[in-house]
Amino acid sequence: MTAEAPGAPRAAILFIFITVLMSIVGFGIIIPVMPELIMELTGRTEAGAAQLQGYLLGVYGLMQLIMSPVLGALSDRFGRRPVILTSVAAYSLDFLLMALAPTYAWLFLGRTLSGATAATYATANAFIADVSPPEKRAGNFGLLGAAFGLGFIVGPALGGWLGDIDTRLPFFAASGVAFMNFLFGLFVLPETLRKERRRRFEWRRATPLGGLRSVGRHPVVLGVLAAYFLMQLAHGALPAIWAFFGAEKFGWGPREIGLSLAFVGVTAALVQGGLTRVMIPRIGQQRAVYLGMATMTASFLGYAFATPSGAWVYLWIVVGAFGGFMMPAMQALMSAATPETEQGELQGAIASVMSITTVVSPLVMTQVFYAFTRPGADTYFPGAPMLLAAVVLALALLPFRRTMRREGVRRRVAAAGAA
Repeated sequence: MTAEAPGAPRAAILFIFITVLMSIVGFGIIIPVMPELIMELTGRTEAGAAQLQGYLLGVYGLMQLIMSPVLGALSDRFGRRPVILTSVAAYSLDFLLMALAPTYAWLFLGRTLSGATAATYATANAFIADVSPPEKRAGNFGLLGAAFGLGFIVGPALGGWLGDIDTRLPFFAASGVAFMNFLFGLFVLPETLRKERRRRFEWRRATPLGGLRSVGRHPVVLGVLAAYFLMQLAHGALPAIWAFFGAEKFGWGPREIGLSLAFVGVTAALVQGGLTRVMIPRIGQQRAVYLGMATMTASFLGYAFATPSGAWVYLWIVVGAFGGFMMPAMQALMSAATPETEQGELQGAIASVMSITTVVSPLVMTQVFYAFTRPGADTYFPGAPMLLAAVVLALALLPFRRTMRREGVRRRVAAAGAA
């Protein structure tokens, strides 16, 4: 195959699948061991380490927010291959830096680099769009979704298992696999963007908030997007403090934390990969959002007030998995309210909102955890971030319900006028 063939062999698709998989595995593999590593490097308590973890997750999300549109624009200018390969190589270096980190500052540097290079998802989507005919595009995009789900199952479980052997072993493992993926890509990844289709790089088009500009013109999108923002803000409590919460409240080590997160991934995959396709068409998009809000709120309350044994946590994980109805139902409602010519801008707005929450939520949730678990705290309550998440999620009901009522009135008036 030539360097700029319009298609790609199966090996190239496999490489993209592995790249996305490794990006998510890399995010999940370190969650079970981060509490111990931060405490080891800083000498802080569990509460103090959680506070520092918030800064690591915040800079990770910030770099993703900044670099996702930049990498996407660079791939439009120079092609997909150099951007993806450079990102994978840098990703390997990032994990090596963290594996060897002698201080917390090294971890911060590693997370900064990781957030920037983990933003390859947009370029991977562009690659799939380049090489897939319309009739196969959905299936190939589905492969990336499968990589996303599989990564969050494998990552935490692998991190917990390796972390029981040595705290830094998960970082070495992630670095090695990423480097092997880079070598694999050197041989199998073609360039899929022809020179005549490339465009000049423009900074004004590489801004993270560009997709939000058109949202205000569509009231339904604006209202649902506000609820979506609050939903994502609440959901961010799980990756931000789950490991610290499990260690503090239940006495879990890396293995138990990793297994619990893998169980989260399995239940989420079952709901989002199977039940959503069956249930949402039957009950409707609005009811699916209400059901998701109710079950996820209940799960956060369950986590907050769970008994110290931790046995009930797995039940609340199953209940919370039905919150997976919310995202696809909300996206469908927003898409239906947006003209066909603006679907791309809508997806950009959704991605921007999600990126903003990955910066804000970890900073807030870890600070709350620190305030309620630090030595000398007026009230000791490890479940405080989970309770806050439940409140934020309940607040998401307000803009959503108001928007749906207004839309219902508008449709009834329009129908009466037509009659």
